Formats: sequence, structure tokens, C-alpha cells
Amino acid sequence: MRSGLSSYYNNKTTIIQEARVFNDSPISPRKCRALLTRIVYLLYIGETFSAQEATTLFFGTTKLFQHKDSALRQMVYLAIKELATTAEDVIMVTSSIMKDMQPNSEVIYRPNAIRALCRIIDPSMAQGVERFFKAAIVDRTPSISSAALVSSYHLFPLAKDVVKRWVNEAQEAVSAKSSSSFFPGSSGGGYLNFGSSGNSNSGYQPIPSTSYITQYHALGLLYLIRQQDRMAVTKMIQQLGGGKSGAGTTLKNSMALCMLIRYAAKVMEEDPNVQRQILDLLEGWLRHKSDMVNFEAARAICEMKNVNASQLTKSIAVLQLFLSSPKPVLKFSATRTLATLALTHPAAVASCNVDLENLITDQNRSVATYAITTLLKTGNEASVDRLMKQITGFMSEISDEFKVIIVDAIRSLCIKFPTKHVSMLAFLSGVLRDEGGYDFKRAVVEAMFDMIKFISDCKEQALSHLCEFIEDCEFTKLSVRILHLLGLEGPKAPQPTKYIRFIYNRVVLENATVRAAAVASLAKFGVNAVDDGLRRSIGVLLNRCLDDVDDEVRDRAAMYLKVMKEASLADTYVKEESVFSLAALESKLVAYVNDADASAQPFDASSIPKISRAQLAAESTRPSTLDTIAAPATRASASPPPPTAAETQSAYVQQLADIPHFADSVKPAQLTESETEYQVTCVKHIFREHIVFQFNVSNTLPDTVLEQVVVVMQPQADSGLTEDVVFQIDSLSCANSPGIVYVSFKRDNPREYTTTSFQCILKFISKELDPSTGRPEEEGYEDEYQLEEVELSAGGDYIIPSYASFSSEWDRLRSGATATETFSLGAMESIKAACDSIIELLNMEPLGGTETPSSPSVHTLQLSGLVTGGGGKVLVRCRMTFSRGQGVTLELGVRAEQENACALVVSVVGG
Repeated sequence: MRSGLSSYYNNKTTIIQEARVFNDSPISPRKCRALLTRIVYLLYIGETFSAQEATTLFFGTTKLFQHKDSALRQMVYLAIKELATTAEDVIMVTSSIMKDMQPNSEVIYRPNAIRALCRIIDPSMAQGVERFFKAAIVDRTPSISSAALVSSYHLFPLAKDVVKRWVNEAQEAVSAKSSSSFFPGSSGGGYLNFGSSGNSNSGYQPIPSTSYITQYHALGLLYLIRQQDRMAVTKMIQQLGGGKSGAGTTLKNSMALCMLIRYAAKVMEEDPNVQRQILDLLEGWLRHKSDMVNFEAARAICEMKNVNASQLTKSIAVLQLFLSSPKPVLKFSATRTLATLALTHPAAVASCNVDLENLITDQNRSVATYAITTLLKTGNEASVDRLMKQITGFMSEISDEFKVIIVDAIRSLCIKFPTKHVSMLAFLSGVLRDEGGYDFKRAVVEAMFDMIKFISDCKEQALSHLCEFIEDCEFTKLSVRILHLLGLEGPKAPQPTKYIRFIYNRVVLENATVRAAAVASLAKFGVNAVDDGLRRSIGVLLNRCLDDVDDEVRDRAAMYLKVMKEASLADTYVKEESVFSLAALESKLVAYVNDADASAQPFDASSIPKISRAQLAAESTRPSTLDTIAAPATRASASPPPPTAAETQSAYVQQLADIPHFADSVKPAQLTESETEYQVTCVKHIFREHIVFQFNVSNTLPDTVLEQVVVVMQPQADSGLTEDVVFQIDSLSCANSPGIVYVSFKRDNPREYTTTSFQCILKFISKELDPSTGRPEEEGYEDEYQLEEVELSAGGDYIIPSYASFSSEWDRLRSGATATETFSLGAMESIKAACDSIIELLNMEPLGGTETPSSPSVHTLQLSGLVTGGGGKVLVRCRMTFSRGQGVTLELGVRAEQENACALVVSVVGG
């Protein structure tokens, strides 16, 4: 009954009908306040009004300006502020609002008027209300000053130039000494004049503020205005910081100090030169009377880049005091910060271990979880068993989110203390049987995967636990991953037959996705089986799968039955360790599909580089590179991991797709210093008949536009390259940087691999931006900028790494182009140094761990790669011997699909 009444009472249609109360004469403040409250409530819960409905309500609300009731006026402003984003022609009410914003207007709703005006005006009107905002910002009444500061903050994106002129007023608000002014007024009316008559007096007596919240809002506005000027921000931090001890600061609001600490940490991260001064400020704030400020300063120090143990001492001491605090929030924040710090500085956090152990039994299980995970990272091998027992006791009392944190800590502990794998594996297998969601179960399975990978002694036991888990696993993804792992590791076990029952049960009992994975896993047992009896048994099981209701399962069974009968197919489809780079494969397929003439020929996969399965797993965790590889990185800490060659190729192929004749690629080279006003990187794309240079050009000057931007390249004489196409940048500003210039050279003889260097000059027309219009001036001047030379080298540009199974590929290329040369590398001090130099020189993929010599005197290095521009596959075998005094003697053996590719490798090493 009550919910039905409420839904009717707060129904949008009902409220629009009742809006007639705004037209009553005389106006009833009580009824209007109630209706406005319902309107704001509907907007708060997500109800939407059409433009017509919002406009009707908006202008109905504005009729209430004729009544002087203070509480009603406050509700009017609240409704206007919320409806302004949807209603039309809202700017018409500006004059009514500005009457209540006058500096001499001693009314309680002046802050409400300021907030409403901010939502209504457009950028062109900002200059007209400038004097009102300036007066309000420095008003001694905190509510008025805060309203003006927050409104200015929201106006800044729309009218930057106007709001920037208010910096002196914002500075004055930050430095305010007191906020205890009182407006004169009568005592008529109740608090906020609720229940007062229609002719109530609008005066009031504000309560003085002791929170100094205005400083928090003013500091936010100051930083917004100055954020592009690092020197100004640094100066602001030093002025407001209060010196080395922090006692001289004018900031009395704790939130403002916390904000200042965050700004300081950001400046310190961007400019290491001020780290010493900022660190002194942070250490001063560790002694502040506010716990909030102490914690923020301690956390900022703990999160510093390249922080050392001596710099952490004071902040860890503060966090250690928080660990014994009676306040749960302080204990939680301290344990969470220490848990993060323990990942990089476990020795420094170890001093808190006694306090952390006392928190293991804390009634707040979130605190206990972080305490025990920190102890797992900082403890020694002797304490592992005791900690594992304590963890087991409260695992059932915490949420999945914290269970994942604990499992991740144990996962890293397995690698740190491999001899304790028995107790940790027992714990993981126990929690695997407990109730839990997908994320928790996945974390446990991932931990077991790591133990199987890095701790050989526990492999069989961990596989057995995983087999038991998939018997009643409700998560298809986890079942598929475990079956895949069983297919890889099971055939290598001393008794592979004991896993087959668990795998075949999945064929009988599970859904089609799991059944298909089980078929693939069974086939791997059959292909790798040494015993013919086991192979026949697997064949019988796969034959039964031919009657499955799902076509994927049937197709896999039929294919693997064929594969098991032919060794060559087994080598290709089961035993092959390399896979195509997915990014490169995708780009080639896209180019093939989009090329109308390509359909006449079958898709050629020979030029696609291959990678190992370990590399594929590493690449799958990377972010997309499409948005990051064109521009030079400005902050090392924020940049993603460097993209692989395959990812780079995929991204650049998409950029070249719309340009005729072009489509293949390699890695950016920096041609300017990172601090210069123009930043340029170069990427080389090698094709069968062309070499394309892609220049990513960034303009860092905000008040300058570059037009007709080109790069003039001058190759050495007799380079065998002829320039044929140049694509310029028509207009390049700071906002649309980076832009791309393409310069294409035709290869006079496509069968030759030219190595040369190019003199490069960046040429452009420079034009200043008009600050009033934001448009470039008509007159400009021609200018040029000398760039670093661009080198076209054999190893770095023509050869790209590609994974392969060396023995089979070496035999396959026996009938192709071959070459053998002997070299004396007298300058090499060891075989390891020779391996590193050859890998760097040739830019090829080392295979089978041969990049790490097992003997200091004799070693064989195996390399694989692809020669771009249609050169095909090339393999290199480097037999090396080392003797003191003579250095390294190298026998270089090369096999390739084409003679010119073979000669290219020999020429690179021969110099």
C-alpha cells in the first residue's frame, strides 16, 4: 500500500499536473517547496524529462521568484540548477538570478544563486559576470566563497581565459586567515525560515566556519589554472607547504593539505630535480596533527619512484603507529599501504611484522587480510607454516575479493620459498574445494599453474588436484584451461594413463566447449604416447567421439584420428612449438581481404613471423598499441610496455592501408631530444619494391601552428634508392599532434638490400595563433629543423625475429641457399658477449635457450628470422669456441629460402 502510494505520489505525470501550484495566487511556499522536492528527487533517482516537460517546469519554477520566502528560494535554485541541462531558453532567467548575487545582497540563498548561474550562462557571458564571481570568491562568508570557487572550477573548461584572470582572488581565498563574519539581520522566522509566513524577513545569521573548507576549493581552482605551468605549481607548493617542518603553512583544512600533498607527489614524479625539496616537505607533514595528512604524506613517500630504504624510514614509522590505533580506518589504510610497499621493499616493511601479527586476529577481516598478505611477503621461510595455519582459520569469513589478495600473495610466496610447496599446495587444494566465484577460483588455478611451471617436484600432485577439481567445476573457461594444461604436461608424466580417465569423463559429462577441449587433450596423449597400446586406447576413445551431437567435437575427433596416423601431420598440428604472431596474422588477413586483386591467389602465410607459445602468452597481456606508438612518450612511468615487433607491424599496416602501393613494418627511432619543441620519430617499412619512411611529428608549442610540414631526406650517393612519393602534413598544432609525414623511396634493384644513411631536415611554415580567435595568423615564415640521421641497416631493418622449430626447419632448408663462413672475434671477452652481440647485430630470434651458453669454452647459438620485402625465412647456426688471448672463433652457418637473404646475413656479420 505504502509503495503504491509512493509511486503515485512521485510519478512524473502526477508532478507535471500538480505544477499548476506555481501559478496560484497567493503562492503557497509550503506546497511549492514540497513539489520542488519531488521534482529534484525524481531527477536524483534517474528519471528523465523531455525538453518540453523540463522547459515547462523550469519556467513554472521561475514564477516563484516573486515570493521572498528564503527556504522556497533555495529550493527554486536547486530545481533550476538540475533542470537547466535539459530545458530550453534557460538563459532568460539570468537577470533574476543576478539580482540575488549582488555583493550587498544579505540573503541566505546567495550561494544557491551562484551555483545556479554557473549552470545557466554560456561561455560568451562569463566576462559579464566576472565582477560578481570575483567579489564572491573573496567574500568572508565561507558558503558564498565556496560556491563561487566550485562554480569557477566548473566554468573553467568553457571559459579558460576569463577564469584564469581570477587567480589573485583564488590565492586570497587560499590564504584566508578567518571566516567568522556575520550578516546583520532580524530574528524573524525559524531556522532557514521554514514555517514562516509569506512576508518573512530574508535576513539570517550564518554560523562561523571552523573547517576552512574554502581553502580546499580554492586550492583546487588554483591548481586547475596553473596545471600547465610546472614552475608555477612548484612555487605554489613551496609557498603553501610551510617550510621544511610544515608548521608555517597557511592551510588549516586537512583536505586541502592532502590535496597539496598529491600535487607535490605529481610534481616530484614529473621532475626528479625537485625530489629533495619535495621530500623535505613530505617528511614535515608526517608530523602534522591530522591523521589524514600524516597518512597522505606517508603514502606519497612510499609510492615515490626509486625510493630507497633510508627515505622510507620515517613514513614506515608513521604507518607503524597507525597499526596500533583504535580506529579501524587507520589500521586498514596502513596495512593496505604496507602490503603494496612490501612488493618492492619487503626488508623495509619487515620492521612492522610484530604489529602486523597482532592484527591477524583483528575483528575487521579486511585489516586481517592485508596484515597476513604483508607478512607473507616480508616473512622468512620458518614462518610460512604458521601463517598458513592462521590463514586457513578465517578464509571462510572473508569475501572473494580478499581471498584473491591472499591467494596472489601465496602465489608469489611459492616462487620465493619453493621448499614449502607441500603446505602451500595443500592450502590451495583445500580452498579450491570451498565455495567461491569465478575470480577466486581462477586465482587459485593460476597459482597452481605457476607451481607446475616453476616447481617440478610438485607437478604431479598439482595436476592430480586439478583433475579432481574439474570433476565438479562449474566454470567452463577454467575447465578448458586445465584440460589444455593436462594435454601439455600429462604426456610427460611418469604415469600419463592416470589422467586419461579424468579427461574422458569430461567428454561424457560436460558441455560442447569442454568436450572439444577434452578431445584435443586426449589427442596430445595419443600423439606423444611411447606405448602403442596407449595409442590404440586413445584411438578407441576418439572414435567414440565421432558420434557426438556437436559438430566441433566430431570435427576435432576426426582430424586428430588422421593426425595420429601420420607423423608429418602430428609434427605440424600437435608437436609444433611455434605459432603465428596473432597481430601480424590479423594485419595480413585484413590487407588480403581488402585487396580485390589478391583473391586470385591463395593467402601466403610464409612472410608472417612466428613466436613461441611463451611469447604469445606474454603478448596477450599487453594493451593495444594503436593509440600509443605514434607519439613520443613524455612520461616513462605512465607509458605501457614497449610494443612487440608484431604489434608494431599490425598498427602501422592499418595506418598505411589507405595509401596505394604500401602495406608491411618495424620499430620507431627517436630523431630529436625528448625536451625539444618539435619531437620526431621515424619508422621504416620495407616492401618488395619500396622503402617507406614514416615520420611521427609532434608540435609541443601551444601558441604555434605548423603548416605544409615535410621531411627532406638526402641519401648517400649510389644508394640504389630513388624518392618517388612524399605525403605532407597540411596543418599541425599542439592539439592534433602527432601528425604523420610519409616519404617513399623506390628500390632500383628489389633483389639488393641497400644499407645507407639519410640526412633529414624538417621543413614547415610557422604561424602564431591569435589568442582572441584561436586561429592561425595569415602571415607566417618558412623555417626548418635539423633532425638526426636515419640509418637503413641490414639487421635492424631488413631482418625481423621469427620463432621456428630449429631442427626441422634446418633440415627443410637443406636444399635451399646455404653459406658457411669462419670469423675471428678477437675483441670478445666471452662466448656470452659474442652471443649478445650477434643477436643484437642480426636482430633474430634465439631458439631453445641457446642465447645463454652452458659452457664457457664451446657453444652453438641457433637463430631464426624473416627477411622483409619477400626475402623469406632464414636460419643461422653459430658454432663458437673461446680461448684466452685469441677471443672467440665463430663458424657461421646460414640457410635461407633465397640466395640474396643468405648473402645479407653473411654480409652483416662480415661487416
